[in-house]
Amino acid sequence: MLPKALLSRGAALAALDLSLPVRTAQRAASSVTIPPPACMLQPLEVPTRYLFGPGPSNVSPRVLAAGGRPIIGHLHPEMYQIMNDIKKGIQYAFQTSNNMTLSMSGSGHTAMECAVFNTVEPGESVLVSINGVWGERVAEIAERMGGKVHTLVKSPGGHFTNEEIEKALAKHKPVLFFLTHGESSAGLVHPIDGIGDLCRKHNCLFLVDSVASLGAAPLLMDQQNIDILYTGSQKALNAPPGTAPISFNDRACHKMFNRKTKPVSYLLDMTHLSNYWGNDGKPARDYHHTGPVSGFFTLRESLAILAEKATSLKYANISLKDLRLPSVTTIAIPEGYNWRELLTYMMKHHQMEMTGGLGPSIGMVRKYSTAEKQS
Repeated sequence: MLPKALLSRGAALAALDLSLPVRTAQRAASSVTIPPPACMLQPLEVPTRYLFGPGPSNVSPRVLAAGGRPIIGHLHPEMYQIMNDIKKGIQYAFQTSNNMTLSMSGSGHTAMECAVFNTVEPGESVLVSINGVWGERVAEIAERMGGKVHTLVKSPGGHFTNEEIEKALAKHKPVLFFLTHGESSAGLVHPIDGIGDLCRKHNCLFLVDSVASLGAAPLLMDQQNIDILYTGSQKALNAPPGTAPISFNDRACHKMFNRKTKPVSYLLDMTHLSNYWGNDGKPARDYHHTGPVSGFFTLRESLAILAEKATSLKYANISLKDLRLPSVTTIAIPEGYNWRELLTYMMKHHQMEMTGGLGPSIGMVRKYSTAEKQS
């Protein structure tokens, strides 16, 4: 039998006017003046298209299925294991043994800013090679956070010789040198060999953007002495946009963990991110931000497919006949043709996406992806 005191409390609760919350909700509903938007009362519709632009790319059913797995907590042990798997997959894709390897919660721009924000302090010299849009972006990012930016500039599609790079390193004495490996705005894959050695000779970190090239063109982080390397999930890795693998070697870690000032971004501060990814040697991971759980699922699956498909490849034996980016083909637009009309026609009549250049190459070229990648 229930205690008398408990029965009394139950009777008191029963006597309460429980209609009060209902009346409150009715009053709240009656005060709504903006009606539900008509579009939100309709089902989501997404067309099926052939994505032949530089990215995002069509995603394989296996990767899409991974994104549909049940959500788990971003701090659950199972999530930590998935993050550990991602780290190993990135190390394989980058060909590096760097401990400080992880994925950013965001697009390739997030990794770009993370690299600059953590390794450059206000007033320090930065050297940026610009032969397309991505060098322009890095130069602006470094300038915004107070770096003293110097540039090497070529027209879209041009490349820099090692002699030109060393001359600029000696002149400007930067703490960081940036180069785009796969310049998607111009369809160029830039030679990398020897540049890392030059940066070490001049006590400079070598930062490489491989968003459009990683997984499509040979790139060996450790062997080519790249200090910081990042990429994006949506290009040749063939996963949905929203995650960005990045890796720092010991030289880069020494620079960014011995700063005089804090990085300008809390979200991108590698002091916190290194703990979130279990890379700082501490026994516990603290909460920093809520990572894109489903995005990490799809990135892990994409890296798994890359590992499966690439087991027979011998990267060292792959040679490029020219400097064309394998994952993006650029076509010069003939005189007399309007590139926007061409792209609109292909989208309207064939559901095929191509693009017309980016940044300094807008209107000069038409770009399409030549890699169906893993789909």
